[in-house]
Amino acid sequence: MTLANRITLLRIIFIPLVIILLLYGIDGLAVIVFLFLSFSDAVDGYIARKFNEVSDLGKFLDPLADKILVITVLIALVGLGKASSIPVMIFVARDFIVSGIRLNAARSKDIIAASPVAKWKTGAQIVAVAMLILSLPLANEVLWLSVVLSILSGGAYVWQSRILKLLKLS
Repeated sequence: MTLANRITLLRIIFIPLVIILLLYGIDGLAVIVFLFLSFSDAVDGYIARKFNEVSDLGKFLDPLADKILVITVLIALVGLGKASSIPVMIFVARDFIVSGIRLNAARSKDIIAASPVAKWKTGAQIVAVAMLILSLPLANEVLWLSVVLSILSGGAYVWQSRILKLLKLS
């Protein structure tokens, strides 16, 4: 268990704290913890690369931690009436599709790295969630921007998997 993987696991362990803070209406602290967990993603990635601790477990856990954090908080925000359920359903469907593609590619020893659009999607989701927690103006518009980026990046994963499949056939 590497240091980077421990940080990733801690990110997952602290997700319920964000939910509890939201449910008790402690939105300021909830957004601070949410943003801390979101940005600690960069820390574990940096540590993994810097100290040559990149592992298969980390490649699996890191994106999973991001998905669990964002989707769980969004579901709580839907329950609190701060977010629409439609974007959340789109995110969940896209994440299932992309995870399936990645698992299938991994069986063939292919790695499908996150695309630049997927990174923009994640950034937009984090900003949207923070804005929704604080009930800021334009929060829903930023959320819908992340939906568009989510669909585009999901399409890119589908396209990339098709290209890999065609290359294997030739």
